[in-house]
Amino acid sequence: MKLMDAAELVKQPPDVTENPYRKSGKEASMGKQIPAPEEEAACQFFFDLNEKQGRKRSSTGRDSKSSPHPKQPRKPPQPPGPCWFCLASPEVEKHLVVNIGTHCYLALAKGGLSDDHVLVLPIGHYQSVVELSAEVVEEVEKYKATLRRFFKSRGKRCVLFERNYKSHHLQLQVIPVPLSCCSTDDIKDAFITQAEQQQIELLEIPEHADVKQIAQPGAAYFYVELDTGEKLFHRIKKNFPLQFGREVLASEAILNIPDKSDWRHCQVSKEEEEMLARRFRKDFEPFDFTLDD
Repeated sequence: MKLMDAAELVKQPPDVTENPYRKSGKEASMGKQIPAPEEEAACQFFFDLNEKQGRKRSSTGRDSKSSPHPKQPRKPPQPPGPCWFCLASPEVEKHLVVNIGTHCYLALAKGGLSDDHVLVLPIGHYQSVVELSAEVVEEVEKYKATLRRFFKSRGKRCVLFERNYKSHHLQLQVIPVPLSCCSTDDIKDAFITQAEQQQIELLEIPEHADVKQIAQPGAAYFYVELDTGEKLFHRIKKNFPLQFGREVLASEAILNIPDKSDWRHCQVSKEEEEMLARRFRKDFEPFDFTLDD
């Protein structure tokens, strides 16, 4: 702007039209133009809340005189209705919760691929990883690193994936795969092969890049993260198979349990879920970073 001509800065576009609000009511019919000062005041109608303009309503719907308190900080996002995963919600199956941090919690997956298939979930309502605040992201990363150490001590590597499509609350799925089953490269190849078969464009994210850097809040996507930190990403444009992540991991190439690709076919009784949750809590306790806080 410093380099531009003053005439160029104030130049109007070729398709500009007259201000339709210059004339109103009687003055419009009489062809009388509203004086400039009044027009200027009218432009400030929603922004100038001083005494001269009268008691206009602010954007919060309160009188300017009846708002003695300063503006409060924005509250965390709230679910539009009942949510199965907000920890404060009565819908949460609390017997599946195995660990609670400051911003996130850990729960056994309902109808998991294995007894130690868990979910990392934010305590507050966030739809995806992309929408998380910095402090929540930090704790999610802490949980991921801790779970990797935990599963490694048990002879397993873990695969993480998120499907931000037809879901309301972030669920970061963490599935352990015994080291004896296959290598990390085998898991990566299985995802890429199955994606190609279903015409899903699964791209590798550059090292040290993050999903937040390539997906906008509200965008639908699927991503998988391997134990090496490698990530594969798909931007969902229309339809996407809801069980894709499970189908790949349940396939013969990895866990070889194809009948468990749909979680609805893997549900067990509440008593068994409670027993599995107790066992996981006990096994995870030596790795529990929340006990240090």
